[in-house]
Amino acid sequence: MIIEILTLFPEGIGAILNESMLKRAVAAGSVEFDLIQLRDYATDKHSTTDDRPLGGGPGMVLKAEPIAKALADLREKRPEPKPHVILTSPQGRVLTQDIAEELTQRERLTFLCGHYKGVDQRAIDRFVDEELSIGDYILTGGELPAAVIVDSVVRLLPGVLGDPDSAAGDSFSSGLLDHPHYTQPAEWDGETAPDVLTSGHHANVAKWRLEQRIVRTKRLRPDLYQRWLDRQQDGSGENK
Repeated sequence: MIIEILTLFPEGIGAILNESMLKRAVAAGSVEFDLIQLRDYATDKHSTTDDRPLGGGPGMVLKAEPIAKALADLREKRPEPKPHVILTSPQGRVLTQDIAEELTQRERLTFLCGHYKGVDQRAIDRFVDEELSIGDYILTGGELPAAVIVDSVVRLLPGVLGDPDSAAGDSFSSGLLDHPHYTQPAEWDGETAPDVLTSGHHANVAKWRLEQRIVRTKRLRPDLYQRWLDRQQDGSGENK
């Protein structure tokens, strides 16, 4: 997968992309990152990428022209595959595991990181395929949301995680939250992990984990539990 990120702060998001699993994904050839400095496409000597809102009011708005020039340059350098352009924005669909899985089907994602008050609507209308949000709150810019979305997608790409079954058991992957996890030693500081986990009986372990996922989801996220329950009753869900 090719992931391009148009941003005013490539160094900040670059530090995130160069760590842990994302760094390993690049080394393994599963993903290629390209960070684009929007200021490089400004047309004046001050490298201006924003201006005051038309009609007045507080804040600054990212100009359409640098965005258009940057995207045109990317298309010229790499005509194929066609990019899927995402604006990180509080107006967008809120990121879910299902959306992350949808995005893994794309060969090329291009993120436009909003900043200041927002982005000139003409650039959004002309170039953006979809807007995505990571929650109902406001951040200074779109770099952190872009990093969150990228992480959620890249970890699902084939070969990125050491265990191919790992992502399948994550919270939300089957509509339920994850079960509790324990590691060695089985007894620590007077507390003992559930006996079933050291029993060696894999079927009983799987049953316990499913029960715990159901209990935890019902207690912590009743909305998710009801959705999962509805899927079981109409036959569209799976007992995972």
